[in-house]
Amino acid sequence: MSGTRVSMILLFVVVALAAMVSSVQAQQEGDSCVACHQAIGVDRLTQPVKDFAQDIHSAKGFGCVACHGGDAKDPGMGAMDRAKGFIGKPGRKEVAQVCGRCHSDARFMRQYNPSLRVDQVAEYYTSVHGQRLRQFGDAKVAVCMSCHPAHSIRPPSDPRSSVHPLKVAETCGRCHADPKYMAPYKIPTDQLQKYKQSIHWRMMSVKGDLSAPTCNNCHGNHGAAPPGISWVGNVCGQCHVQNEELFAKSVHAKVFVKMGMPGCASCHGNHEIAQTSDQMLGVGEGAACAGCHTAQDKGGATAVEMRRLIDFLRNDYEKAEAVLLKAEQAGMEVSQAQFELNGAKTALIKARAAIHAFNVDGVKKETAPGLEISSKAYARGVKALEELQFRRKGLAVSVIIIAALIVGLVFKIRQMEKPK
Repeated sequence: MSGTRVSMILLFVVVALAAMVSSVQAQQEGDSCVACHQAIGVDRLTQPVKDFAQDIHSAKGFGCVACHGGDAKDPGMGAMDRAKGFIGKPGRKEVAQVCGRCHSDARFMRQYNPSLRVDQVAEYYTSVHGQRLRQFGDAKVAVCMSCHPAHSIRPPSDPRSSVHPLKVAETCGRCHADPKYMAPYKIPTDQLQKYKQSIHWRMMSVKGDLSAPTCNNCHGNHGAAPPGISWVGNVCGQCHVQNEELFAKSVHAKVFVKMGMPGCASCHGNHEIAQTSDQMLGVGEGAACAGCHTAQDKGGATAVEMRRLIDFLRNDYEKAEAVLLKAEQAGMEVSQAQFELNGAKTALIKARAAIHAFNVDGVKKETAPGLEISSKAYARGVKALEELQFRRKGLAVSVIIIAALIVGLVFKIRQMEKPK
């Protein structure tokens, strides 16, 4: 193709664009970027305009030039003049700086959202993503727009947002669950699949508990990084405070670090965390302790004894609960006993937490009051059922006596009615 023909085509494109801009100039409302991109009719260029209408920045009054620069009041190609600050589409290395022009300025951000942090850019460069981008120029790592899609950014509280709690795992999974994309990094890509089998995801997606942990709760937001072995417990301890405190005082806390074992994750896993059960304690099939201990060593014996104490309390509690429920369904007043039995349930919960200290005496201290409460509650349930039986027997005797009196009365009346 000759240079003259190329020049003619370029001239035609420029003229056509100018004509389209002129045709919609009455609708521009001072923003030539929107008017021109709407008129072009090419999805790649018009879709951002459509998306931006629902963007939080648009709602706050920002336009295209806030990120892309240029002059939105110029109806012609001069709107994209580099001399007017036009930068076009920022490169991946530039994205954090572009976003940071506003989001790192505390004075500026205070006008719009005083509660929003202004250290995101600095924190980003402490993350694995930011470090690889800065040090190696890795263009595949996540940048701001990887998690906050350009032109359609919404607050995290908006269910449509890419960083809403229910959407975070999918957002991270767009890269981390793609084996082909993640191949150069030699890390697993099954995290999303495992997470969606966990109790955390079930609590969030089924139970509606948006405070349940997802990717950023454990790995961080802008400073995303895998937890180190020595502080996995601190990550889990954000929610499981008592368990973390007990574990930190246990013999396992130091031993696990020396052995290179990641604390909580050694027994519970990381992404696929299952709902805990008493079967995890001990040395039987499916028990977490069995991975390191046997019934013959001290650790195994401790686990077996803690399991025995917990099983004993659980069985007593369930037995008392069942007898009280039976009495209640029979119409007996046992609400006070049922209320007091909650103390045994609390003791059972505390005992299950106490196992993280790996100390039999600590578990026994929690189960003892629970056993006493369960025993009393069971006795009251039995007494209520005995009283019920007594009432039923008394009622049966009363009915028999009344029936006999009625029969005798009828017999007497008939005798009196016979003619002499």
